[in-house]
Amino acid sequence: MATRLLRTNFIRRPHCFSSLRPVGSPTVTASTAAVPEILSFGQQAPEPPLHHPKHNQTHHDIDLSDQARLFASVPTPELLRSTAVLHAAAIGPMVDVGSWVMSSKLMDNALTRGVVLGLVKRTFYDHFCAGEDADAAAERVRSVYEATGLKGMLVYGVEHADDAASCDDNMQHFLRTIEAAKSLPTSHFSSVVVKITAICPISLLKRVSDLLRWEHKSKNFKLSWKLKSFTVFSESSPLYHTNSEPEPLTAEEERELEAAHARIQDICRKCQESNVPLLIDAEDTILQPAIDYMAYSSAIMFNGDKDRPIVYNTIQAYLRDAGERLHLVVQEAEKESVPMGFKLVRGAYMCSEGKLADSLGHKSPIHDTLQNTHACYNDCMTFLMEKASNGSGFGVVLATHNADSGRLASRKASELNINKKNGTIEFAQLYGMSDALSFGLKRAGFNVSKYMPFGPVETAIPYLVRRAYENRGMMASGALDRQLLR
Repeated sequence: MATRLLRTNFIRRPHCFSSLRPVGSPTVTASTAAVPEILSFGQQAPEPPLHHPKHNQTHHDIDLSDQARLFASVPTPELLRSTAVLHAAAIGPMVDVGSWVMSSKLMDNALTRGVVLGLVKRTFYDHFCAGEDADAAAERVRSVYEATGLKGMLVYGVEHADDAASCDDNMQHFLRTIEAAKSLPTSHFSSVVVKITAICPISLLKRVSDLLRWEHKSKNFKLSWKLKSFTVFSESSPLYHTNSEPEPLTAEEERELEAAHARIQDICRKCQESNVPLLIDAEDTILQPAIDYMAYSSAIMFNGDKDRPIVYNTIQAYLRDAGERLHLVVQEAEKESVPMGFKLVRGAYMCSEGKLADSLGHKSPIHDTLQNTHACYNDCMTFLMEKASNGSGFGVVLATHNADSGRLASRKASELNINKKNGTIEFAQLYGMSDALSFGLKRAGFNVSKYMPFGPVETAIPYLVRRAYENRGMMASGALDRQLLR
């Protein structure tokens, strides 16, 4: 079993903020050190104090001004715990020390490991995760919905696997996740989420991505094993990862790829039979071509219902080629009459992307400024909402922690006369983060879900480290929630 757990080669710090600042941003002082974050569900620029409603607010704007009403469904003990956890995550040195401990040799000592995991479980884990197994997570989804009206996305929290045995084991966990979702009333949950990196070895995803890039570079280069899919590149897509013709897949690698296709197809088939939408998460650009290829080939096979797609792929708007690729895929899907679902996010691997590109002598594939990322997200969001509004079978999950994007989407939904309740357009935020935005969108009449990962505490450590870094700093992702919770 080679599913990665605790060591430093697994815990990647996804953020690198010095190179990405708003154009014209003010000078940052020690007392107001801004740490703008890029996160898997969206980006939250610091918000102004929200003590009073904005005077220009219209009937279709979301209202985050009434804190007492927003958080009325949350018991006081949970408010206190959430406040404590988010404030702890805002203390940079605490996050740094905690991350170092969880990836150090101290975790090899049984006593130290037990103490650390116990502390993590009672604090960050309970705040950001839904339980240790699928049944516990389903029960948390049920309780959250009954208390707040927010739906749940069930996410088995394993991320990377290195061999076939781990991939097979992870697939069984995903199948059990679908069973758990199926046991819930359809009003309580929205989807299950899968990471292709958990059911296909990382080394193989890198090899397939290299070969797909070379095929895009050299039109005479053909891949005999390739299934029917949509395009995974545009003319502006980064191709610097592959500078020479890769060796073809070996017979063993082709068998491994067939097995990976079989795993994702089994998961898709189970979702189709259970009427449970499946969202496929995104990764670094070094792996993403293979993930897109597998996601779109699965969509072609399983998105047969003209009214509602089963398979959703993820678009990361912090990538400069995101808009181009999205338009190309939509054109191809419409031409083939394949309904498509998309989860739109801002992105999660800014630092690693920049470091890799720099090491290869290339410019980062990520937008240079926060404003460009916001603009790309909002353009993609508007495009997808317009497509979904014309009854063409598109499904859209707007995964964002940015209140401005939420307000823009709310106004656009009114302009397009989109039915807020039929599931065509949904919003999502991470469990334990941006609750004010979730409640505000819910009160505005939208379907809103919380991304709820589950699994053993030690398996969730990498996810928790990313959440801690996203909230690190007094003006980072949790700043608005901390203010409103107080």
